[in-house]
Amino acid sequence: MAKNNIGKLVIAYSGGLDTSYCAVSLSKEYDVHAVSVNTGGFTADEITTIEKNAYKMGVSTYKNIDAVATFYTKVVKYLIFGNVLKNNTYPLSVSAERIIQAIEIVEYAKSIGAAYIAHGSTGAGNDQVRFDMIFQTLAPHIKIITPIRDGSLTRQQEIDYLKENGIDMSWEKSKYSVNKGLWGTSVGGVETLNSEKPLPSAAYPSQIQKEGEEKVILTFKNGEFVAFNGEENTPEVNIEKLNDIASAFAIGRDIHVGDTIVGIKGRVGFEAAAALITIKAHHLLEKHTLTKWQLQHKEYLSSFYGMHLHEGQYLDPVMRDTEAFLQSSQKMVSGNVVATLKPYHFSLDGIVSKHDLMSAKFGSYGEENKAWTADDAKGFIKILGNQNKIYQQVNS
Repeated sequence: MAKNNIGKLVIAYSGGLDTSYCAVSLSKEYDVHAVSVNTGGFTADEITTIEKNAYKMGVSTYKNIDAVATFYTKVVKYLIFGNVLKNNTYPLSVSAERIIQAIEIVEYAKSIGAAYIAHGSTGAGNDQVRFDMIFQTLAPHIKIITPIRDGSLTRQQEIDYLKENGIDMSWEKSKYSVNKGLWGTSVGGVETLNSEKPLPSAAYPSQIQKEGEEKVILTFKNGEFVAFNGEENTPEVNIEKLNDIASAFAIGRDIHVGDTIVGIKGRVGFEAAAALITIKAHHLLEKHTLTKWQLQHKEYLSSFYGMHLHEGQYLDPVMRDTEAFLQSSQKMVSGNVVATLKPYHFSLDGIVSKHDLMSAKFGSYGEENKAWTADDAKGFIKILGNQNKIYQQVNS
């Protein structure tokens, strides 16, 4: 069949079965340009392998976009500012990545004048929503093509098609699907398809290598992770360094249960040592440096931000409004946090900050007051309880 001559097609290509099927089938009709986006987790060797396989599938060009720094600046930074853990558990490892990947892919498609954009999502998951919403919003003139979703194809149908077209690679499905990125690694398997069983230890990519304890120091400046163990670097590099050390203790394993965008319950395992330690360390520093009202309002706005990011609503202007609030809240969130790493878990020892509001010169909780008298305290309590007393007297 002759290739379509009315425009180019960009495909979001990972090198897996679904995107390989899309690349081969679409290359028969379109001028296909494959692109993958690295938001952390790809090694140089893996990128080289993906490129070689892309050309085997018949694409015209392949491009890998390094978006690790972009991912941090546009998304991860605000997840840290907000201490975002969906359902108090999951640091939004994969869902956060997909937003940036979709934006980078559609911008690349526009840069080369593509008329079509394709991805390998099925019709059952969250990613189809995130990709389509970003593509439709940023490039409404580019037509979206989704062969797997539109054809309701099974895995075996895809394998058979590839073999028929001379692509006889090993498509045996591994027991566990693993998606690694800067902000964590997701792990899916037969156990996560039901509500009863845990993932076995062997399913997680990082196995325990260290015993005992190891102390680490996270340094924050205006809420950003600017140094690790006294060595300054970009926040994304500090996150990677922390993860290298903490994952050797097998820290950060859990299973998230939540509601998918399409309305069904889902369960996914994850390993996010650096994300969890960073969020908890940052939150501890905030407890010392922010007022109680800042902490209260940050909590619900951060939950709002995380939920809308998960639901694919990243481009709504309310997200920029929320980011502005989160950024403003970080002016005094500077200092060091000491954490102790242990097999399978960690603890936070304490903080040092010149902005620490827990200052002994004002008093020690439960011990002594230095900034007010006993009469001041009694007067304060009397006025504080005034409305409750009025309500009870009026309505008793």
